[in-house]
Parts: sequence; structure tokens; C-alpha cells
Amino acid sequence: MAIVARFGRQAKRFNGVCIKTSAVAVLGLCFILVWSAFSSSYTSVTDQRSTFGEISQPISSNQNRGKPQIHEFKKDNTESDLEKDVRKRINGSEPLVKVDSKEVKEGDVKVEKDSSKESENGNEEEEEHKVSDEPENEEVRKESEEEEGKVNGEVQGDDDVNAVLDSEGEAKVVVNEEDESSELEGEKKVKKKLGPLFDPKEKYNWKLCSSRSKHNYIPCIDIEKATGRLKSYRHHERSCPKLPPTCLVPLPHEGYGIPVSWPESKLKILYKNVAHPKLAAFVKKQSWVVESGEYLTFPQNESQLKGGISHYLEFIEEMVPDIEWGKNIRTVLDIGCTDSGLASSLLDKDVLALALGVKDDLVDLAQVALERGFPAVISSFGSRRLPFSSGVFDVIHCGECLIPWHSNGGRHLLEMNRILRPGGYFILSSKQDSIEAEEAMSKLTASICWNILAHRSDEVSDIGVKIYQKPESNDIYELRRKKVPPMCKENENPDAAWYVPMKNCLHAIPTAIEQRGTEWPDEWPRRLMTFPEWINNKEKLIADSDHWRSIVTKSYLIGMGIDWSKIRNVMDMKAIYGGFAAALSQQKVWVMNVVPVNAPDTLPIIFERGLVGVYHDWCESFTTYPRSYDLLHADHLFSRLKDRCKQPVGIVVEMDRILRPDGWAIIRDKMEILEPLEGIFRSMHYEIRMTFAQGKEGLLCAQKTLWRP
Repeated sequence: MAIVARFGRQAKRFNGVCIKTSAVAVLGLCFILVWSAFSSSYTSVTDQRSTFGEISQPISSNQNRGKPQIHEFKKDNTESDLEKDVRKRINGSEPLVKVDSKEVKEGDVKVEKDSSKESENGNEEEEEHKVSDEPENEEVRKESEEEEGKVNGEVQGDDDVNAVLDSEGEAKVVVNEEDESSELEGEKKVKKKLGPLFDPKEKYNWKLCSSRSKHNYIPCIDIEKATGRLKSYRHHERSCPKLPPTCLVPLPHEGYGIPVSWPESKLKILYKNVAHPKLAAFVKKQSWVVESGEYLTFPQNESQLKGGISHYLEFIEEMVPDIEWGKNIRTVLDIGCTDSGLASSLLDKDVLALALGVKDDLVDLAQVALERGFPAVISSFGSRRLPFSSGVFDVIHCGECLIPWHSNGGRHLLEMNRILRPGGYFILSSKQDSIEAEEAMSKLTASICWNILAHRSDEVSDIGVKIYQKPESNDIYELRRKKVPPMCKENENPDAAWYVPMKNCLHAIPTAIEQRGTEWPDEWPRRLMTFPEWINNKEKLIADSDHWRSIVTKSYLIGMGIDWSKIRNVMDMKAIYGGFAAALSQQKVWVMNVVPVNAPDTLPIIFERGLVGVYHDWCESFTTYPRSYDLLHADHLFSRLKDRCKQPVGIVVEMDRILRPDGWAIIRDKMEILEPLEGIFRSMHYEIRMTFAQGKEGLLCAQKTLWRP
């Protein structure tokens, strides 16, 4: 303080200016030295790329197909040298990671680390958390990921290996030399090697979630901090907890029964699996669903519509003969879940209808649809875009979905226009409309140049049906007298959908042949393996399809002990081209293809092939009900998310939430991830059915049990 006072007195003198200047210079140098020392630990981080192409020559089982447990696997006598080096462990052998069973008890998730590791790696872990939480470095990481993934229609950028098949059908790994050279040239970003995704020495103690929604908990949809004035228990928009839940969702209080297998589930499901107070009141008022003992049954000839769904679909085809279900029409979005009768009848016609359960549907009919084995996803439908790319659905159906399409400047209908294929159909049916609403709808559809193909009332079902068609070119937009809504700016990406607000504008329709949307896809099932001109690197798509067909046929279907007669709802957690789903097309399953938001955008290709999928960020919870899926498939998902999610164990907890008891998880990744991951699954009392390792890569197959803490 005396020194500061002395400087102050001297500053008042004639030569005080020089002293001030010197003081500022000295302080500035000190600040620079301190800042450089402090910021040295904050280096930019880029994701490590995985190099796992394929586990060559999947193992075949000597057991009969369909048995739930496999204890021995045999190889052919003509095994390759690569197979001879494979080490495998079967259920009942020593785990890759030992977990102390005494530590698994009731209580919150508690991480107990080895004290020696804390002393050795304490500073490193502290730096890791600092790096991951630094906003500037987060932007650098995202930019590096986008540079990796800016490939139109190429394999996910996290693999420097593209799996192809040689002439003899064996797996062969081809390294992309261009990617390697591009990384070496001009790559000036500093890479800091962080710790493992899962610490092998961590031990987990689980507890049940104590949420308001109980056994139906959906973390990013259900409100947990509710006040007495709050009537709804759902968010108006998707809103996730700051950290993903690390608790396990309880089973229904009346118990949980293994779901009825497909196709019997089309006609009946276990009531206790989907029990909900509002559903009970809803069932009493309906004729198409009947409570029969422990089951909810769905009579074939009953529907919300008089005359049945089959008559309704035939009526639509009569109105517009160009609509040929199962041929030129393959992917349908059904807005608002009703009785799932539409999905059931369309499935018989080889049409894949994805039901969109709007978050205000408190009856939870989307959960009923999933339990029956029909594709469904739930989403808020307020001010943000739906998690689909643009121009992918052949038909969008709204059967008395009660959405005010003309409100808020028509932004909801403009969102339908975004995701509807050029030349696609919008089918709107309702029993009665107000004159004001009908006039507003007519004005809105005219402003976006939708052509009304037919408007008729069906005497049998006593319902009015309007069928609109989206334009196939931009010429009609130029003829509008009023440019309202306006055309979107050219730099606005129509495929950007994750947390992107709806736009009150029209995206231009593609015109060049190399652009997606200029041609209608081939008829089903040819479109599954027909790739149009706008898809680059078709050879990679063909190789990807051959790659997964080989793995699924030789390994998944016969080599893991999975009873596929009990598998209906399947999710590919990191889909690329939909090759895994295409390989299962002959099985009686449907596959939800999830394209991570931090990966290259391949969702349009998936829809072009006649499959369905969504965008999602796996650092957050998926918008579906607990116990929705029979099988989860994750191919290098955790490698992609390494050093990205704040709490990676939350991904495993989320897998447990959406997987049904007796369901399966197949995970392909690096051994450094699979080894501790096996320990986490064992702490949840999963049965490890198979582990398979080849060098640094491997596979883990686990089956969920009925255990809850």
C-alpha cells in the first residue's frame, strides 16, 4: 500500500506521466505472463477417430436358432488367419472388468475411485473437466467435427476405415489415404489426449428415479419442477435436465410382463405394461380397444372410423389414383397417434407409417403403438422444427389431429411443407370444420401453392377428406401475386432441424438433377437398393449394404443366441446409410435409424431407401417412452461421443431406460470402451451373452433382466 501511495504522489508531479506509463507497461507484462501460464492447460480438443471397420468372419453358433442363451461357439474348419487370433469369452466366463457386487446397493449413483488413481491422475482429470467446459474449445471441436463430416453422402466421418468386401466375400479394410494426408497437411490444431470415456475402476450404486411420471418417465419431455398452478406435466418445448439422469426408471407398480410377440401384438398387448390413469378412462369410451382380463385387445374390424381403416385407405386411392400404397408411397408420417389402425393397415400394404405422438397427448397412445410393435416417436410441436430432414415423407396424414394449421402465420403447415417430398401428398380428414377455420386453411394452402386434388365426404365413415399436393417446381411460386410467405434465404439450410425454430418461409424446390428431390424414388422394394443421381459415392453405399448384410446374416441372426421371433422394435443408435436396417428388411422387425447431430447428415439417404429415422443428440435423452425397444445396436457410438458428453454414463442409463426387460444391446467399439462398459452393464445386472475382440476393436452383446434396485 505504501508503494502504491508513493506512486500516486509522484504521479502528481510534472514527470508523473512517465511513471504512469512505466507502471502500466510493467503491469501489462505481468498480466501477459500470468495469462499465458493459466491458458496453457486449455488446449483445443478434437475427437479421436476410430478405426474399426468390421469384425471379420462372424462366429456361427452350433446351437439351435432361437434359444436365448449361448454357451459355446464353433468355427468352421476353414477359418482364416484373422479368426485364429480372435479371443472370445462367453456368458459365464470371467468378466473383462470385475465389479464388486457388495458395492451395488440402494442409493444414488456413487462413483468410488481408487485412491492411488486419484493421486496420480488428479491434475489430469481436473484439466479434462476444464477443457470440456470451455466454450471456445467446444466451438473449435465442433468445427473440426464438421470439417470431418462435410461429405455429401459419405460414411460417417468418425471412421478412417471403409469396410468393403472382396470378390470372395471376406471383409477387407481399406484406409482412406486422402483423409490421412489432409489431416497431416495444415492440421495446426493442438490435440490433447483426455482420459478414458469410462474409468475401469469406477463402481456404481444405482437407485430408482423418483420422478412425477414414475415408470413412464421421459426426461426431456416431463416436467420435474412443477408448481401447484401447473396443470400439464409435459414441457411446451423439448427441455432436458442440465445433466442426464443417472437413476433407473422403475417398472410399472403392477409388475411388468414380457410383451406379446409379433404379430400377435397387433391384436392384443399386456395392459399393465402401458397402464396410465387417463388411458383407463379413454378405453372405457372407445369401441376399437377393449379391456379383456390382463390384455388390451384390438378387434380387427373396429376403428375410430366407421367402416374401418381399410375402407378409408381404399377411399383415398379412389379419390387420387396416383396414390398407390406400397408402391410409389412407402414412408408416411401420421400426425397424432390415434388407434394405430392406420399404421397396422398400411403395414399390410408394405407402407412404413411413423406415428408422431404430440406431447399434449396425455392419453399416451404413442406408448400403445410402440407396445403393439408399430413405429412411433413423440415430440413437442410448438415453435421448433421436427427432427427430420427436408423433403423425405411421401405422405403426411392428419386424421382429426386438431392442430390449428392456420395459426401463428401458418408455421406448422410450413413445417409440413418442409419435410414433405416435392410432389408429396398431405391428407387432412375431419368430421366437421368451422367455416372460419376452413376458409383460413384454404387461404393458407393457396399461399404456399398446394394443389387441392380432391375434397370429398365419405358416406360410410361420415368424414370429410381433403388431399393436397406439394408443388414439384418453383415456377408456381413466381406466379404468386403476394409473396407471403416469402421464399427462404439461400443460405438457410432446410435440413437443419435440431433445436432450430420453425421458419415462416418457403424453401426453394431443387431443380438440378444432382440435387435431392428432383425425382420421385423407385417403387418399393426396388428403392431399398436403388441409388439416384444425387447420391455421391454409390460404391460406398453398396459396400455398406454388403458389409451389414454379411454381419447380420453370419453373426447377428445365428451367432448370438437372440430369439428373433421376440424382436420387433429395433433401434440403430448411429445409423449411416441404413445398411443395418436394410439387412434386417426380410425379418419381421422395423428399425428406427438415429443419425447423431454431430455426424454427417445421412438421414435423407435413409428415407430415400424407404426407411425411417430421426436426428438426435445422444448427450440428451431420446424422446420415447421407457421400455420401447427390443434391441439396441450401437456401432462406434461411444467413440463418436468421446470427450463430448459431460456424463457419458448417462448414455448407458438412457439405453437401459428405452430397452425392454429381456431386450438386447449389441455394441461394437474400441476395447478401451467395451471393457469398462461391460462392468457397467454387470452392475445393472445385465447378462453378458458374448464378448468378441480383435486387436483393439470388439463387440459386446448383453441382455437386460427384470432387476431393479
